[in-house]
Formats: sequence, structure tokens, C-alpha cells
Amino acid sequence: MSRPPRMVTAILGSIILSLGSAFAAEKPNIVLINADDLGYGDLGCYGATKLKTPNIDRLATEGRRFTDAHSPSAVCSPSRYGLLTGSYPLRKNLWGPVPLREPLTVEVGSMTLASLLKEAGYDTACFGKWHIGFGEKEPDWNGELKPGPLELGFDTYFGIPSVNSGPPFVYVENHRVFGADPEDPFQYGKPSVAKRMPEKGGYGAIGGGEAAHKLYVDKRIGTTLKERAVDWLKGRSDERPFFLYLATTNIHHPFTPADRFVGTSECGRYGDFVHELDWIVGEVLAAVEARGATDNTLVVFTSDNGGMLNVTAQKAWKAGHRINGDLLGFKFGAWEGGHRVPMVVRWPGKVPAGTTSDTLISQIDLLATFAEITGRKLKEGEGPDSIGQLENLTGASPKPLRETLVISPNSPKHLGIRHRQWVYIPQRGSGGFQGRKPGEHLLAGPPGLAFAGRPNSDIVDGKYRADAPMAQLYNLEEDPAQSTNVIADHPEVVAELETILKRYRAMVPKGPRIGWINLKQ
Repeated sequence: MSRPPRMVTAILGSIILSLGSAFAAEKPNIVLINADDLGYGDLGCYGATKLKTPNIDRLATEGRRFTDAHSPSAVCSPSRYGLLTGSYPLRKNLWGPVPLREPLTVEVGSMTLASLLKEAGYDTACFGKWHIGFGEKEPDWNGELKPGPLELGFDTYFGIPSVNSGPPFVYVENHRVFGADPEDPFQYGKPSVAKRMPEKGGYGAIGGGEAAHKLYVDKRIGTTLKERAVDWLKGRSDERPFFLYLATTNIHHPFTPADRFVGTSECGRYGDFVHELDWIVGEVLAAVEARGATDNTLVVFTSDNGGMLNVTAQKAWKAGHRINGDLLGFKFGAWEGGHRVPMVVRWPGKVPAGTTSDTLISQIDLLATFAEITGRKLKEGEGPDSIGQLENLTGASPKPLRETLVISPNSPKHLGIRHRQWVYIPQRGSGGFQGRKPGEHLLAGPPGLAFAGRPNSDIVDGKYRADAPMAQLYNLEEDPAQSTNVIADHPEVVAELETILKRYRAMVPKGPRIGWINLKQ
């Protein structure tokens, strides 16, 4: 395609700058909903048929659906780090879920989505899963959990500190464990009173704090977070714009939908939990509408990584539900199913309704995009990997704004590169979970593909071919399902992508890696 004349380009640039200035003057409200483990195929607007998501589908009808959107990592904690900071988690040497005693992984004073918007005059709140640590050296569960969300720009925080499948099974409000009794302190290595259930563990890691533990009722977590978010929205004045970051525990295991949703889908508890998620989204949208703020509110709905083939998901798969659609692989892995995620954006009058974008976009880009919207020019070191995607959101740009993206799975050895239509993975497999048999919680890799019936040229009958290459190259434009490894056919592309990858590997700091890594390195 030939370039437009220089004068036309200049005119278009002026129009876009004017649009950005207009958006900054309005300072729209922003609602960011980040689901947990929601796969590319888990929504009606992305092809799901065994469950229904009318509220999220309505967002797509009234806004723009992205088909090549990616989380910063295929893993929860590094993904959330990247979303908030606009930085690749490799810059922190962050690869896996952060453990119980991990301090805050984001440096206080760093530019984050919340600090950016707070600086711009927004009321800011975070409700839901945090999972990027608390404290300077480690969390003080019996004292102040500081620094934490409030030190990164949020005025208000309420949610779960880690993950709903692991300890501590409590809520945190601002700087303290919610409902904690000083007479019954938390103690490491003591069994907790948390309810036992499948796909949940770590009961002996930290106990005590019975009063706080008893406030944590698994099947009420979604409802509780929804109520907190809606109440916060209702309590806002109209004097300042608001930023709501809702990080749901749906649909991470254990699958604990409220009673009203049990049995409502055609794919078991997995689908029921998605139904509860869709209801949560609908309630938040209704609260925005009740304020008369719909037209001046940007809503972004997405997921922290791809779907996981755990036991409940395996049952859903057998019922005909495809958690990651036609994509290869699952959560934790470098294949597309691990990190290509749903992303739906609605902003009436700004984002064209009923449209679809196939341009490459990452959640890392939200920081620079929000900066564009508020008229804030990022300084050097702020959101270093973030690219402003406002023109993509509004449909003003006819071309991709991002050409290159780091693919960050759980395994550092499998750190990959996406460049235009190509994706390069310098190892065999996905580098994700290592479960080998159906019925195992961590089923993935070649055995997972055998279970799912997903073809890949390097794998036969759930095992690597003896002659399978030691690295992978896929042309996603021709083969989005990554069925054929074409690394032997394009040495020049491999050389180019290896050069790019080497540059990013050099950014990984020396020292111990942060987070649990499933595959031995």
C-alpha cells in the first residue's frame, strides 16, 4: 500500500491531535474490568454457545471488539504488573504468581494507571484481586499492608490480597485485613479455618485471624466485590471524573458461583461462573447508567490471561465449550491461548459501535492510551513499553499502531516475540503447566492438546515428534491456530526475531526471579 501524500498525513495528524485535546477536556470516566482466567472463547461475542453473556455482548454491540488483544503475561501476577505499569514484567524479572510473603512488586513512585488518572483529577478505586504483593519487605498481615494499592495511586481498595485458590483467605480494605481481630493474630504455618473445596489449597500456610477468615465466603466473593464497586459508584459526586478498576475473581478456580447461577449454563460450573461474571458486568454498567454517565464513560473489559484447562474446564470442554476458542494452548503458556484474550471497549460517540479491530494491542498499552485521553505526555521511564492506542480505539488509524510484542509465559526460557504476523518461541512447547493426564489440575502442553484435539505439527498423540524442531515460528495471518511450525522455511525471519528477542532479554535484571515457575529452568 502506498503512503498518503505528506499534506494528507499532516491534516490527519492535526485532526487526531484535536480529537485527543477534546477528549482531555472532557476527562471521561473510565471503568476497567479485568476478569481472571477468562479465555478467548468464553464469551458469546467471541463464539461461545454453551453459555450466555448478554451484558458483555452488549458492550461489543455498542463498542469495539478486539480480536488480537493480549495480556502482558500468560500468568496472573506479571500480567497485573504490566497492565498497571505499562512495563513488560521481564523488566522486574517477574514470571509467576507472587507468593504469600512477597512485598509489593511495583516500585512506589512509578507511574501507574491509577497515579496517572489521580494526577489528572480522577477519583480512583480498585476492587478485587490484587496479587502483586504488599509491604516493603513482606506483608504484615497483623498490621499495615503498606505500601500497597493506595501508594500506587488508588484512593480506595477492597478485595482479596492474592488469589481465590490460595491463602490468605481474607479481604483487605485499604491498609489492613478486613475484620481482623488483634487478639487473634495471623500466624504462618498454622492451619486456617478456610473452607476446603476442590481446586483450592494452601490451608496450612497461614492461620489465626479466624474472624477475618470467616468473612471470606467463597460463593459470595463475586457478589461482595460487585456490591463494593456499585456502592462506590453511587457515592461519587459529579465534580470529579472517576476511575474504577474492578479485578474480578471470576472465573479463576475454585468455581464458586452464587447459588442463583448454579446450573444455568450448558457446561457446568465453568459456564455458571461466567454467567455470574456477566451479571457483575451488567450491574456495574447499570450503576454507571443510573448516574447518567454512560455517554461520558470509557469501559474496557478484558482478562488477565487465557483460560486454564483445569478439572472444571475439562468438564466444560467435554460438554462442548471451547475455553480459548480455536487458539492453541492455555494459561501459563507461550502459545496464543495463554495470552490472547477478549478485549471489548465502549465509549459512546468516540469508539465506533458494532466494530471489530484485528490490529495488535496489549493491555500494556492502556497506560499510554489513558495518557492520550487525559492529555498527559508520558515522561521518559513512564510506561516504557506502552503504546498509545487511542487512534485504534476510535477507528481513526487505518494501520496497526503496534508491530512488536513480547510474549511472556511462565517459563523464562520460552519468552517469545510477536512481530507483525510472525510469532517466535525459542523452545519446544508452550512453557506452561506440565500436567500429563486428563483429570489433573495442571493439564497442558502436548497432553493437553491431545485431550482438546488441537493439532500441532511438532506433536503427535500427546508427545513431541522425535524430529520436532527445538524452536517454533508461526505465521498467525495464515495459521492463527498455530497448527504448523514453519521455522525451517523462514531462517531470515527467525534471525530478525532472535535479534529483537535478544534486545529484550538484556532488559531482565540479574538476581532471583519473582514468582512460582512451574517448569524447571
